[in-house]
Amino acid sequence: MLNFRYHALSLVAVFLSLVIGLLLGVAIGDKGLVSSAEQDVRASLRGDVRDAQAERDEAQALLAERERFEQAAYPALVGGRLEGRRIALIELGAASDRMWNLTKDALEGSGAKLASVSVIREPLRLEELAAAAKGTRYEQLAEDPSLLPRFGARLGLQFTHGGRLLNAVRRELLVQGSGALNGADGVVIVRASPELEDDAEAEQLDVFEDGLLRGLRAREIPVVGVETTDAETSQVEWFKAHELSSVDDLDDSIGRAALVFVLAGERGSFGVKPTADGGRLPPLL
Repeated sequence: MLNFRYHALSLVAVFLSLVIGLLLGVAIGDKGLVSSAEQDVRASLRGDVRDAQAERDEAQALLAERERFEQAAYPALVGGRLEGRRIALIELGAASDRMWNLTKDALEGSGAKLASVSVIREPLRLEELAAAAKGTRYEQLAEDPSLLPRFGARLGLQFTHGGRLLNAVRRELLVQGSGALNGADGVVIVRASPELEDDAEAEQLDVFEDGLLRGLRAREIPVVGVETTDAETSQVEWFKAHELSSVDDLDDSIGRAALVFVLAGERGSFGVKPTADGGRLPPLL
């Protein structure tokens, strides 16, 4: 499928290059020395500029038409597919208002509710988590990091059906959160590559995230990783390594529709990047 947005941008770049070339020619040339060949070049450049303007205008019109069609078709495409379901958004790393808004937009009209948003703190604060988990086996977490895999898995499971431990450590686990952590019927994962200078902290985080994802998958509800087309570092391979479906173009309406389909039970990696082995959308029928 032709992406008119990128086509329009490329035409703008060509247009600017032609204008710069034309201006340089005018600045360097001397009217008394301009040859007929140079005049022909300038005339050709002006023609190229006009052609580029026409192509740009056509691409912009096609892009606007496509966006109008997608906005009109989106409700019919996703309408009611997630009726009554609660969706949890979990961000591993820094909070992103953009990803929150795009996820919320994707669920619009699907019948689902974004029940909670949770941003996991990095690096983990093991001593504070252990203190918050007092009275459980995980109160020894700071002294015994081998508990981290089970700790992560337990929290992942409780993100999907609720539980005391998650609510007990919520303040220490999350740098930001909203909504009730009392269960979910589907989970959306956003991940930023951790930039931790301490190797021990980085290893602890890896082990915790592995456990967390195992716990999230335990009830076999849809868990999908998402990113945008302009993500600085793609996380799709990481999602695949953790047996998650993924959508790599959440900033596009087709990508948002793909997210709804995956939350409804489809499996695969969808989007526009080479890692998208499922194409843009799952089969509609």
